[in-house]
Amino acid sequence: MASQERLESLQARQNYRNIWRTDLVHTIQEDTPFCCFATWCGPCASYLLRRRALYNDMSRYVCCAGYMPCSGRCGESQFPELCLAAEVICCFGYSVGSTRFLLQDEFNIQTTQCDNCIIATMIILNQVACVFSIIAMICGNSQIQQASQMLSCLANTVYCTVCACMQTQHKIEMDKRDGLFNDAPMFAPQFQQMSRLDRRMPPSAGY
Repeated sequence: MASQERLESLQARQNYRNIWRTDLVHTIQEDTPFCCFATWCGPCASYLLRRRALYNDMSRYVCCAGYMPCSGRCGESQFPELCLAAEVICCFGYSVGSTRFLLQDEFNIQTTQCDNCIIATMIILNQVACVFSIIAMICGNSQIQQASQMLSCLANTVYCTVCACMQTQHKIEMDKRDGLFNDAPMFAPQFQQMSRLDRRMPPSAGY
């Protein structure tokens, strides 16, 4: 039953019409300090962002935002801060993804094809690195082990980088939610003269 609900939520998420204020490629340009902070202290950033996503109301906290089978069964109602700290440390990847899904469901935000490609590349690279590590353990070949270590290092680097960009993307979106951007106000269009039917050319003040 729970898996069916998650499947339905994933399908509904594909029909969302809004987009992130900043895609993953440009997050470091939009908020470089926070992106650096999320790179070097990812669990701390994940903790702060989840609290902020819940409007600092920890009574609303559920483990992994309710998207995992363990959600609601970890004593969150009694020790929400402790459970959140355990989540961001022990299940860092799930904590980042859960905050992402929480924001997407609240604001009907879809993920662009470019963002999907980046996230998929991160996941596939980690899986390939895991497979190569297993092969290196079985074969015992020094060259395969060295290649496996290099691939694991690359996969970890990409993982940390993408997670930092995702968290920065979440932070920028909540800045937008909280009205922290000074976007240019929209003005009413200027008066424009209508063209007469007996004129061959419209007036220069038209569209």
